[in-house]
Amino acid sequence: MSHNQPSILVIDDESGILDTLRILLKNSGFSVDTAQGGKAGLDSLKSATPDIVLTDVRMPQVSGIDILEAVRERDPETPVILMTAQASLQSAIQAVNRGAFYYIQKPFSNDDMVAICHRAAEYRQLRSENKHLKRVIRRRDTRRIAMPIGKSKRFTELITLAEQVAPTDSTVLVLGESGTGKEVIARYIHELSERSDGPFFSINCGALPEGLLESELFGHVRGSFTGAVRDKQGLFNAAQGGTFFLDEIAEMQPATQVKLLRVLQEREAFPVGGTQPIPVDVRIIAATNKDLDEAIREGHFRADLYYRLNVIALRLPALRDRREDIRLLAEGALRRFATQRSDELRVLSQEALDAIMAYDWPGNVRELENALEHALILCHGHEITVADLPESITARRAEPLVSEGRYDNPTLETIERAYIMWVLQNEGGNKSRAAQVLGIDPSTLYRKLSRYDADGE
Repeated sequence: MSHNQPSILVIDDESGILDTLRILLKNSGFSVDTAQGGKAGLDSLKSATPDIVLTDVRMPQVSGIDILEAVRERDPETPVILMTAQASLQSAIQAVNRGAFYYIQKPFSNDDMVAICHRAAEYRQLRSENKHLKRVIRRRDTRRIAMPIGKSKRFTELITLAEQVAPTDSTVLVLGESGTGKEVIARYIHELSERSDGPFFSINCGALPEGLLESELFGHVRGSFTGAVRDKQGLFNAAQGGTFFLDEIAEMQPATQVKLLRVLQEREAFPVGGTQPIPVDVRIIAATNKDLDEAIREGHFRADLYYRLNVIALRLPALRDRREDIRLLAEGALRRFATQRSDELRVLSQEALDAIMAYDWPGNVRELENALEHALILCHGHEITVADLPESITARRAEPLVSEGRYDNPTLETIERAYIMWVLQNEGGNKSRAAQVLGIDPSTLYRKLSRYDADGE
């Protein structure tokens, strides 16, 4: 909020009152917007975030209490001043209990109104400064934040960009292969943001059937489908004031994509079977290991949703592209395992370290951590040896993608085919995992295999 000109939204069903307050408050140093009637006030709140709301209580259709509850749900720290010509002790107590900043009776003196609005502006400014101070302290207190591990150039550039975008409320799209640590980055952004005191929710969009995913995200009303025996709060509602991490966003079905687009555009969501929208005050961080441009071309992902999600894009490098971080990640994982198990800290022998440094890690950081956990189970001494590592790591050797002597000048299609078949072989014939390693959609892999007349090999 501006120190010099705090913004205020005035809501009343009488145009004369609106004109009077607009002139009075503008001359007193406020930036003033007005809305005639409660319904117009709610519409204004959907597109604007005033520092203060000043509203009449008695209005047709939408009352001042309704306005108060809508503001409190969107931002509990926005001071709401209620005014009415029919004040009573009971109604004043009710308003304060519901979170009103002040309750003033009409007719009011100009001096009293200006003084109350200035006190509300000071309150708002103090709350804003307090949140900023907490964030600064949190940034300095590294014990509270799980700092992503890495010193490679590509990774440190990524972290710098994440730290720049964290204090904003912008939507972030995290891209990268499976296992690169996309949720770690999302949590790091949340901890450095203005929303760090709010909840962090995470859901894998590919792990639930479409109907269940929609119900989990947006909630449902009783009777909206078989089994809906009571109203259910959606995760978007539960995450109010916090951050929502939508993993594997490319797996979301088109119907659910439409509802998510509305959340991003209108900042509101409709429960399944519901007719009344719920305001959404959530920062969205989405992630995928798929090529969204290709998904759009194939008709699997909405272009308008992609543009809404892709405000800031963070692309996580694969572990094989930041080998200098492998040792740091391994040592960090071993320390974490030792703490979790209340066990002694074990270290890697030089031969074991050489083995993990030479391996390509198609499963990235997740595969590295799983391999180290495997090694700890088999390790009998203080030092992890090569024999303790999974055989898939120690037995792997580099093989030419194209057999030597077969092609003097192989075509690009020959090299592509050889590489695809090599990845497929290393993944034990599992086409879904092979597609993830290749960074393409499974349907694309099937088409290529069919073209090579190699489907099922």
